[in-house]
Amino acid sequence: MLKSKDMPEPYDMPETLAEEEQVIPGADNAVPDKPRRRWVRWLVMAIVPLALIAVGGYMWLTSGQSVSTDNAYVQQDQVSVAAEVGGRIIEANVSSDDIVQKGDILFRIDPEPYKIALAQANAAIAAAEVQVQALRTTAAGSGVDISAAREDISFAQATFERQRALMQRGFTTKADFEAAQHAVEQARERLRQAQADAAESQSLAANARSMPGENPAIAAAKVQREQAQLNLSRTTVRAPTSGRVAQADRLQVGQMMVSGLPALTIVADEKSWVEANFKETDLAHMEVGQRAELTFDAYPDIKLKGHVESIGAGTGSEFSVLPAQNATGNWVKVTQRVPVRIAIDEKSPRPLIAGLSSEVTVDIRSKGR
Repeated sequence: MLKSKDMPEPYDMPETLAEEEQVIPGADNAVPDKPRRRWVRWLVMAIVPLALIAVGGYMWLTSGQSVSTDNAYVQQDQVSVAAEVGGRIIEANVSSDDIVQKGDILFRIDPEPYKIALAQANAAIAAAEVQVQALRTTAAGSGVDISAAREDISFAQATFERQRALMQRGFTTKADFEAAQHAVEQARERLRQAQADAAESQSLAANARSMPGENPAIAAAKVQREQAQLNLSRTTVRAPTSGRVAQADRLQVGQMMVSGLPALTIVADEKSWVEANFKETDLAHMEVGQRAELTFDAYPDIKLKGHVESIGAGTGSEFSVLPAQNATGNWVKVTQRVPVRIAIDEKSPRPLIAGLSSEVTVDIRSKGR
């Protein structure tokens, strides 16, 4: 077979990859630095286990220096506001999420029934004063009756003595003698009755030893008036503390308010703390005063400093409505949680809301109080 001049020369396949790399047309056919590539490979192989050893050593050295939990929530003081008297709401000045200051008027209850009760108490005082005056007048009149009864006794006694003298002489009848004797007994009985009436009137009109200078009936009426005045003042309900209003849905004009039933809640957001529920196994080295770090799910970029303020007196299950009863044959041990109060030492740049989830880390190496 004839070869044409235009046909290219046959290409010989290289025996090895290195030979192929060396015989690339138009490229730099210099031999690569094999020892350098081997050194880089060994360096990479050494860095990975060294990094793992370093991470493991750091975790081993830092383990046991802190305890943490994500079972923690922001807490704030909450005050339930209820009316101390019942009645119809005639004015509602706040609603949910409003900011109130201590002493602000929250709502008013219809005061008319309590104004009537106050007027009745004033009338009771006037009636008691009239009654006491009447008793004193009666006591004074009883003194006159006593004097008259004594005069009657003297007259009856004199008549009886005359009748007795006449009886001895035989100048009177037995009937007249007995009538004179009976008149003396009646006069003495009227004296005893007048003295009893005077004593009763004086005792009713007298002042009690426990309340010198005031009659008990008048004092009782004045107490009723004070109670009526207090109830009237309670128809205006004011904020007992500053904070944010919550749960004010029931506060509507025209609604009947029952005494003692909460109408709204005021959340005192000026002071917040975190209640962290730590495992009982984390409390071995935890003390009051140790430093803590707090993060919040709502604000991932915020970290606040705090400290352990108190450790709960019992586990959460111990103070639950239905405490666990483990006196059964199929009992399973469960790690208990103990509430730990964490005080926040820094002011948060974002508002802390009651109930926000938090993560707490306590440095158990730090000294407690």
